[in-house]
Amino acid sequence: MSVSDLTRTIEQASAGIDRAIVVAGKTDMVTRRADRIFDRLDDNRAATAQRKRQQQRTVGDIGGRLARIGLAVGAVSLAAIAIGIFIPIGMFGFLAAVGIAIGLAALMAFWPSREVRLDNVSDDISNAALVSRFDTYLYRTRGSLPAPAKAEVDRMSAQLNDLKAALERVEQLDPDAVEARRLMSKHIPGLIERYSHVPEGYRDSIDGEGMSVDERLTDGLAAGRKALDELGEKLARRDIAGLETHGRFIKSRYSDDEGLG
Repeated sequence: MSVSDLTRTIEQASAGIDRAIVVAGKTDMVTRRADRIFDRLDDNRAATAQRKRQQQRTVGDIGGRLARIGLAVGAVSLAAIAIGIFIPIGMFGFLAAVGIAIGLAALMAFWPSREVRLDNVSDDISNAALVSRFDTYLYRTRGSLPAPAKAEVDRMSAQLNDLKAALERVEQLDPDAVEARRLMSKHIPGLIERYSHVPEGYRDSIDGEGMSVDERLTDGLAAGRKALDELGEKLARRDIAGLETHGRFIKSRYSDDEGLG
């Protein structure tokens, strides 16, 4: 093979390598783009699920308001009837009763909902109710957070259903439940509140570990999410162990080897 043929072969090989590098680069770019799209889809699904849960709680709140309005109007009507049995109330008394009923209905309908706060949660609130309140708190504060922190909030909210199912079967004084309640009522809301106190113009400031305010918030939320996930998994492992023990008992008690006699 002549030198020119060798040169041509080397050039062709080099060109092939270059094309392979270009193709690999394009493939890697497409893969990263697809990963970003799937991440956004996952975050959107989590945010949608969170929004649906909040809508369900809102519907429940409206239903509760309507029930209280019905009870108030019924109580006023019964009071007017009872008074009318002994003392004729006349047209003015009837109109006064109607006015009182309408006033109570309007007051209950338009009375603002209590702000969701987690810094003074009563010890009497159940584990499941605290998880729901925490989910509402995340939903209402999400809009004021930077995009990376929103993504962490969405991931945290997505795991709350499983955490709620695990927590509602244990006592409030259970050590793992106590730690989960502390995270949801103090540590995570406290982190978000401290972030909200920092003026927007200073949120690009770098702290002693080289992190900006937004990065510190996101990092703290990620740590809180992982801690809640680990606590939920730890609680679930108890049920898994209980299931295993129960299954082994049934197998040893009623196995074919021993028979049922």
